[in-house]
Amino acid sequence: MLCMTLETFIVTYGYPALLAGALMEGETIVIIAGFLAHSGHLYLPWVMLTAFVGAFTADQFFFQVGKRKGRAFLDTKPHWELRIDKVRRFLVGYQVVAILGYRFIYGMRTITPIVIGASGFSTIRFVTLNFCSTLLWSVVVSTAGYYFGYMFEAVLQDVEHYEIIIMLIIAVAGLAIWFYRYQIKKSP
Repeated sequence: MLCMTLETFIVTYGYPALLAGALMEGETIVIIAGFLAHSGHLYLPWVMLTAFVGAFTADQFFFQVGKRKGRAFLDTKPHWELRIDKVRRFLVGYQVVAILGYRFIYGMRTITPIVIGASGFSTIRFVTLNFCSTLLWSVVVSTAGYYFGYMFEAVLQDVEHYEIIIMLIIAVAGLAIWFYRYQIKKSP
C-alpha cells in the first residue's frame, strides 16, 4: 500500500480521501477526483461539494489560528517570513481580492488565512468572502479535472491510429539517449 498512487487512493477510499486531500493544499487531489468523475468512479457534484467542504473547513481553521494565536504563532514559523511579508503587503490595499484569490496561488492556501486572521480582519467578512472563493475554486478545479478526462480520452483514441509511429519515435529517442550517454562515458 506504500506505493499507492493518488488515483488508486481516491478510487479505494472515495470521498473521505478527497476530503482529506482538500483539507490540505489539495488541488492535485481535486483535479484527479474530477478526472475520476469523468471515468465514472465518482460523481462530479459530490466531488465539488466534498472539495468545497474540505477547503472551506481548512481555511476557517487556519483563519481562527491566526485570529487566536496571531503573531505569536507566526513567530514560530521563521521559514514562512518571506511569504508572510508578501501576504501582508498584498492585504494592505487589496483585502477582498486577496481573500477571493489566494487559494488559486500555489503554496499560499495555508499561510494566507493565518495572516488574515492575525491582522484583525472581521470573521463574518472572512467567512462570506471565503465561502464565495471556495465555492468558485471547488467548481473550477473539479470541472478542470473532469474535462481533462475528456481530453485524455480523445488523445487515447487518436493514439490508436498512430501507435506504430509513436513506438518508433520512442524507440529512436531511447536509442539516441543511449548513444549520447555512451559517447559521454567514452570521452575523456
